[in-house]
Amino acid sequence: MKKVGLIMGSDSDLPVVQKAAGVLKELGIPYEAHVYSAHRTPAEAAEWTKAARSEGFGVIIAFAGMAAHLAGAIAANTTLPVIGVPCKSAALEGMDALLATVMMPSGIPVATVAIDGGKNAALLAAEMIALSDPEL
Repeated sequence: MKKVGLIMGSDSDLPVVQKAAGVLKELGIPYEAHVYSAHRTPAEAAEWTKAARSEGFGVIIAFAGMAAHLAGAIAANTTLPVIGVPCKSAALEGMDALLATVMMPSGIPVATVAIDGGKNAALLAAEMIALSDPEL
C-alpha cells in the first residue's frame, strides 16, 4: 500500500496533523510526518518531495498557516497528488492560509480542504490511494 506524507510547515501545525494521522491510522494507511518549511527549509522540502514517489508515497498532505506556500512548493516538485490544509493563525483566523493554498498558478494543482481540515484531507488521501488498492 502506498504511504501518505504529512508535511507541516512548522510544529505549531501538529494538532491539525494529528487529526489526519488519526484517520489514516484508523484506516490502516501507512504515513510519515515531517516538518519542512517552504520558507525556512525550501531545499530540504524540495529534496524530500522529489524522492517521495520512489520512497513509496502515493499522496502528500501539506499543512501550513499564514502565507501557506508549502502545498504549492511541494506540488511544484512532484506529480503525486497534493492536498493543502490551510491552518488557522492568530492574525486572520486562517483566511490568509486558505487563500494562499487555493490560489495556485495554472499547472500546479493542489486540492484544498477547509481551514484546519486535517480529517477531510486524510479521507481524501485514502480515497486517492483506494483507486489503486481495491482492499482499502
